[in-house]
Amino acid sequence: MSTIRTDGIDYDIIGDDMQLVEVELDPQEGVRAEAGTMIYMDDGVRMQTDTGGGLFKGFKRMVSGESFFITTFVHEGQGKSHVAFAAPYPGKIIPVQLDDFGGEFLCQKDAFLCANANVEIEVAFTKRMGAGLFGGEGFILQRLTGQGWTFIHAGGTVVERTLEAGETLRIDTGCLAAFSSSIDYDIEFIGGFKNALFGGEGLFLTTLTGPGTVYLQSLPFSRLADRIVAGELANRGESEGPGGTGILGDLISGS
Repeated sequence: MSTIRTDGIDYDIIGDDMQLVEVELDPQEGVRAEAGTMIYMDDGVRMQTDTGGGLFKGFKRMVSGESFFITTFVHEGQGKSHVAFAAPYPGKIIPVQLDDFGGEFLCQKDAFLCANANVEIEVAFTKRMGAGLFGGEGFILQRLTGQGWTFIHAGGTVVERTLEAGETLRIDTGCLAAFSSSIDYDIEFIGGFKNALFGGEGLFLTTLTGPGTVYLQSLPFSRLADRIVAGELANRGESEGPGGTGILGDLISGS
């Protein structure tokens, strides 16, 4: 197999709420992506699916929320060629140039979409016991390391915040999409009986302390899934009957 070039890929993000990223490849240039995210590719692009460096790397990706296998797309023809990848649910695609962040960036599990062929995806556990015990979605993070572009998908609208040294931001854990490794990350107890019983936001918030860059998402996939399940349960009685299966059944049947 010839050496895969990773000297910088060109890309174009297409769409609004259901985005895809189209990557332009030069000869022998490659991009790796989460299995099952490819939409289309030009003639001359070869697809190779493997563990990306042995069983241990495959298991590390599995713990971080990705699949055991990862797919690499290499342009083996002449001239320019293209391959496109799409996010699995409504939201935005965030392009991150790892060189601007010391070759490392952190994101929520399942957030990785695609990247330069030399980018590694690993599990990153939170630093403190409080975050590990109470962080929920934030307990396991993905660490993206390497050079060049990497693409992360986030749900709903994306907000970029730049935190100065010592500046603190408190957010719902699920709404944290990605952040630079220079940011200090922890879990904070909200406190107060009324907050705990009636707040509806859970007992804990994620606390981020700068300096660094943070990307927030307005609609985490877990929140979207919870609303769908709640709507299905609430309407099940109305939809039950001969062959009735509720909202999801109506979607499948085309009603």
